[in-house]
Formats: sequence, structure tokens, C-alpha cells
Amino acid sequence: MDKPLKTPPPYAITSVDHALRAATMLQLEGALTVTEVAERLGVARSTAHRLLAMLVYRDFAVRDEQRVYHAGPVLELATHSRSLVSRLRTAALPHLHRVVDLLDETTNLTIRTGDTARFIASVECHRSLRVGSREGMVFPAHRTTGGLLLLAELSEEELAEVYAPERYRDRPQERPDLDRLSRELKGVLKGGFAVNRNRSERGLVAVGVPVRDREGRTLAGLSISMPGVRYDPHELQSLVTTLQAAARALGADLATTTA
Repeated sequence: MDKPLKTPPPYAITSVDHALRAATMLQLEGALTVTEVAERLGVARSTAHRLLAMLVYRDFAVRDEQRVYHAGPVLELATHSRSLVSRLRTAALPHLHRVVDLLDETTNLTIRTGDTARFIASVECHRSLRVGSREGMVFPAHRTTGGLLLLAELSEEELAEVYAPERYRDRPQERPDLDRLSRELKGVLKGGFAVNRNRSERGLVAVGVPVRDREGRTLAGLSISMPGVRYDPHELQSLVTTLQAAARALGADLATTTA
């Protein structure tokens, strides 16, 4: 079933939101200082210090001898995964901001892990009616624009492995129809873009393109998200063209940093 459009809850607790975002940053990116966390969250250093101290206390973070914070045992990811995600995010942020400046819609960068898609960067647009930041959120890959772009790169055998029935033994209703999904993915691969209408959340439309490395492998999905009432199908090609230019520029930057 499609989820409703995500908006901040009316009872949002700012300190909890800040702590969760800080934990997400440590999990996805690795080492961060108090100053870096404060700048990213838009809070004072003292506030960031208290948040990080609580994360350390609950084993969500650890602090080294140089007073740099890392993901703790609760959030630990493989070092190479953090490195790739951090590099992707750092390289992508200027391009995400540029897309927001051009299209004034919330822009995201997504990676795939198994059958899930994780938003590793998100820049909100400036409109009062907008899709909020998805950074750190995880959705079923086949229900997101970025996830579809990344799944489209898989062979039939690889796709069958990702959605093997035994993986869904305890949640069979969540397993997609593979024949239908495969047909859709072939269209995504051929067209070079994906459109998500009300698929992940009701009232949301997203358009995305792949970000490729110099060997042509898809590393991530670059997408914009908007309220469905603002989406005009006649503007689709223009949106795709803008996103493709940003994706090529990001791919070139990544090639430079890894050369």
C-alpha cells in the first residue's frame, strides 16, 4: 500500500530530530567533528556537543583521542561503504543545490542496498509547499525513483536473487510481482530515467536519472521530488534534461576525485 506524503509531525521534538540526523550522518559518512555536526544541523556547538555525548552514552557513537566522532557499535557499517557514501555525498551536494536553484524542487541522491533504497543526500527547495528532506530515510527500492534506476541495471538473474521468495517468507505481501517489475525496469533502462507517481507516498511525484562512473556503472540515482499537484507531464523532458546534465557533471567530479 502506498504511504501518505511524509510531513514533519505536529508534535515534533527538535532535540530528537537533531539526534537522529546526527546519528544518520555518522552512520553514512563516518568521522565528524562537533563543529561539522553543529553546522549541518544549524545549532550551536554546545548543543551539538550534548547531542553527541548522548549518542556516545547509548553506543550510537564513539569519540576518538582527537575528539572526532564515529559511528558506534549500534550503527557500525563497513568502512568501505562509509567511504563511498561519504565521497558520493560530498561530490553531489553542490550539484543538488544547483538543481534546486534551477528547478526549485527538493533534490535527492539515492543508493541501493539489496531491496532497499537509502537517501544519502537531500536538499529542500524554497517553496512553501514542498517535499521535505528524505536524507537518511530508507524505502523499498522498487517503490522509489532512485531504486528503480539502480534495479534497472541488474540482470534477470540478479533481480531474481534480490527478490528471492525465501527472503520474503515472513512478509510475502511486500514482494513485488517480478514479471511486472522486470518489464518496467526494461523501460527505465531504455529511457534513461524513472518517474514515480504516488508509488512511495501518496501525493508525491519524483523524476530521476542515473549517476554513472567512468565505466558506465550506475552508482546512485539523482532525482527531484514534488507535490503531485505541481507535476506537469509536459515538462517531463525538460526536467530529465536538467537532471541528466547534473548527473553527468557529478559523474565527472567523481571520476576526478578517484583518478
